[in-house]
Amino acid sequence: MSCCFSFLPPFLQASTYIILLIALTFSSFSNQVACQCRNPPVIFNFGDSNSDTGGLVAGLGYPINLPNGRTFFRRSTGRLSDGRLILDFLCQSVNTRFLSPYLDSMGSNFLNGANFAIAGSRLLPKYEPFALNIQVLQFLRFKGRSIELVSAGSGNLVSDEGFRNALFMIDIGQNDLADSFARNLSYTEVVKMIPSFVTEIRNAIQVIYSQGGRKFWVHNTGPLGCLPQKLSLVQKVSSDLDSHGCLANYNSAAKLFNEGLRHLLQELRSEMKDTTIVYVDIYAIKYDLIANSSSYGFSNPLMACCGYGGPPYNYRKGVTCGQHAYQVCSEGSDFISWDGVHYTEAANRVIASKILSMDYSTPRIGFDFFCH
Repeated sequence: MSCCFSFLPPFLQASTYIILLIALTFSSFSNQVACQCRNPPVIFNFGDSNSDTGGLVAGLGYPINLPNGRTFFRRSTGRLSDGRLILDFLCQSVNTRFLSPYLDSMGSNFLNGANFAIAGSRLLPKYEPFALNIQVLQFLRFKGRSIELVSAGSGNLVSDEGFRNALFMIDIGQNDLADSFARNLSYTEVVKMIPSFVTEIRNAIQVIYSQGGRKFWVHNTGPLGCLPQKLSLVQKVSSDLDSHGCLANYNSAAKLFNEGLRHLLQELRSEMKDTTIVYVDIYAIKYDLIANSSSYGFSNPLMACCGYGGPPYNYRKGVTCGQHAYQVCSEGSDFISWDGVHYTEAANRVIASKILSMDYSTPRIGFDFFCH
């Protein structure tokens, strides 16, 4: 699917004030909304559930049922959201189809790239499905087989030139931090693991570079301590929370991970001078959305739309969204969190708009830069 689209959530369109506010804030998006990208990039995405467009369902048969997908697709597509993900909005901004999951053998089209992201994926252990390293190995298999088939006359796959000019997107690391805390490691112990996490991203980029990849778009990790799931499951006292109600040590670890990632990408730009490597501060975008939720037309920034238990977080382990006895907010409600871990389409739309503004990118390069 591809189309031009409005960045405003439906529930914001009724508010003149909010429309004017967002119009002023996001006035730089006219090019993206106009879909002026005539030659969209081939895109290969690596990551976890934040950008999984159906890989978990295709790979493991894991059921992701309605109400997931209810807002835009009107059916479950394997995305952990009520609608589109950030990745989907970025694809639409350059007038290309949504990326097909690499593992989906039914109805997939890989001419515009492939999505290797799988929900639950981590950086370590590196040989555990579907770690980033495994996803890169899958890409190498995909590339080799595609070039082989194109050479044999197939016309519906990416060519060698397409691979050389492709954009490689990476959005992973959240699960490594979350799982480390879930194993009852101390904050200090979690922080000590961050360099090994970041090294896996270095390894992935270097392997892709060795295969001719020269264009990279890397998202840092979001405010882990603001997820309703974490807030619900972690035993805490008021001093553990920051001024916006988020777990301070979880967010501190996320910021340290992001700082390590930022330094890594600086180093790689120096080492690989013929590359374009863009670092996107997803943490800043998401934290601003939560801290200033009312300014964006949202309420209950730390409460899940789909879950169980009601306020303050509407999350209960074992009764998650789509499972028996779950409760879901009405369609069009002003929630940021969809299921306690993932974001609603309305929130993803705002986040994508911020990404496309270039204000959170280092260097300051737009996503449409990769059109050719």
